This record gives sequence, structure tokens and C-alpha cells, in this order.
Amino acid sequence: MGVSKVGAQAAFHLESAKHYLFYSLIWLKLPLANRTDDPAGGLAFDFLAESEAAGVPEVRTGHDQGVITINLKEADDAQRERLRTAMGETYRTVLGHFRHETGHPFWNKLVRDSGRQEIFRQCFGDETADYAEALKRHYESGPPASWQQHYVSAYASSHPWEDFAEPWAHYLHILDTIEMASALGIRIRPALGFSADHGAVLDFDPYARGEMDRLIRVWLPLASSVNAINRCMGEPDLYPFILSPHVISKLGFIHRLIHCSL
Repeated sequence: MGVSKVGAQAAFHLESAKHYLFYSLIWLKLPLANRTDDPAGGLAFDFLAESEAAGVPEVRTGHDQGVITINLKEADDAQRERLRTAMGETYRTVLGHFRHETGHPFWNKLVRDSGRQEIFRQCFGDETADYAEALKRHYESGPPASWQQHYVSAYASSHPWEDFAEPWAHYLHILDTIEMASALGIRIRPALGFSADHGAVLDFDPYARGEMDRLIRVWLPLASSVNAINRCMGEPDLYPFILSPHVISKLGFIHRLIHCSL
């Protein structure tokens, strides 16, 4: 009965994160065909547990032509934290997995199937590079020394497909957080000792078609503010990432791609 209870809790955690994901995908009016509508590339989700007895010794969180697989242990905070530390990551959440992994099938739909490979390569590089070899090199040698100047995370530097999926996840992070802050009526009015650039008024719908510059102008002070609040509680930064000009340009590419303005 204990195992069943743990499994139910894990499933609830995963389903809750999936609802947050679909909230964003629906508001962005992205194509959401399932496997019945599109057997070759429609979205589907497998939540799997590792079990030697059942002949499933390892489950890898990942994607395969629209099928998103999430290892159930990602819903366990202690196990997820161990994985985060072992892999040298600054951030690892179930919702982050969902947002990242869906970036891959949406790359297929919005870039590959729409004939936008060349414009994609101008921003992210040549995705025809051997993917397995690129990941092998990344895990053996790590990211380039200057990766923070060009990528939102070390993993994004491994291959152009991952360099798309990582900013895709961050784009969804940014939209949903700004919308929640706006719904709560949050305003950032810097007091003495803060730069005037630290202020932001969050009184618009980030899901509506608009300029990426506006999203960034409010996101940077919002992220900085919530990071400062977390530190006051002895917690790590809520958003422990640097958005360099190169990364912002990649977020802009995704913004225009979604809103059909490329």
C-alpha cells in the first residue's frame, strides 16, 4: 500500500506539471495533435518507473517523435536533487522537464516540417551534426569555457537541438511567471539603493503577440527581485540563469517562430 501511495503522489506531481505545460501551449495556440490524430508525431506522455523485476532497469527522461517519457523518480524531490547535483545542474524540476522535452517535437513541427532549417541554423547552428557524438563529447569534456556568453545552460551547448529545447523551456518559464505576477498585481518599484532600471510594471498579457523586448524588459527585474527574496530566506536563486544577448536573440527567434513572424 505504501508503494501505491508513493506512486499516486508521483503521478499527481507529474500530472500537475503537465497541466501547467498545456496551459501555456493552449494559450500560444500551438498544434496539439495527439497520437490518434497524428500517429507519426502527435504528442503522448509515458510516465515510467524503473523496476528490475518488471524488466525495466533504466528509464531515461527524453523524447521520441512526439512521445515524452518522464522517469517517475523525477517526482521524488530527494532523488531529483541527487540527480541535479550529480549532473552539475543549477535547476531541475518536473515542469522544466516537460517544457524542455516538448521543445523537440515542436522543433519538428515548427522548424523542420515548415522548412525553416536555414534560418534556424543562422541562430543555433547546424543541427545535422551527429547528435549521439555531440552528447558523448559533452558528457566527457563538458561545455566550452565561454558557454555562458552563448547558451542559457551548459547542456544547451551540446547540440543545436538542445540549444533550441533549452530556450524553448525558458520562454515558457518566462511567459507563465510574468502572467502570474501580472495577475497578482505585482509591481516592482525600486527603493533607494536600486537602479531605476530595476523597476517593472507587469500589466499586460505575455501570451499575446507582441515584442520580445517588452518581455525581457520586465523579466530581468522580476527575476532579479525574486532571486533577492529567495536569498533572504536562505534559498537558492529561483531563476539561476544569465540571459546574455546571444541567449535573448534565441528567445526572440522562438517568440517569432511561435507567433508566425519569422
